[in-house]
Amino acid sequence: MKIHRLFIVLTIANLGLLIFLLSEIRRVDAVAPASNPTSSVAPVLRGSALEIVDDQGRVRASIKLHPADPNFKMPDGKVGYPETVMFRLIDGKGRPEVKIGGSEQGGGLGLIGETDSTHVILEAQGATSLLKLSNKDGRQQQIKPSSER
Repeated sequence: MKIHRLFIVLTIANLGLLIFLLSEIRRVDAVAPASNPTSSVAPVLRGSALEIVDDQGRVRASIKLHPADPNFKMPDGKVGYPETVMFRLIDGKGRPEVKIGGSEQGGGLGLIGETDSTHVILEAQGATSLLKLSNKDGRQQQIKPSSER
């Protein structure tokens, strides 16, 4: 009988401890630097990629480093792809609507509309720059700096 009461007391104590520990769970904050322990903001967040997800766990924004690929064939026929950092904003259906990229060769911005054929591309690569506009019906316009001075 005494053992039975001891088990009941221990069970109640464990439940109380569990409730207490669960009530103490807080969100995780970045650790303040040792040089300024009173600061609540960490000066740098480091990692190899960053993804922001929605409530359903779908990636909605990402920053990622893509390694170079010397064998990749570009649509214009060039071979080789440089190491590139890409920032993407992604809609609820998984389509990237905004892309910002940068590499040693230059940078670019892409804005995608309702379909992939509706887009705006702004890029500066090497010594050239370009603004390309495309509509869903296939009409395109490119704007390049004139060669006349």
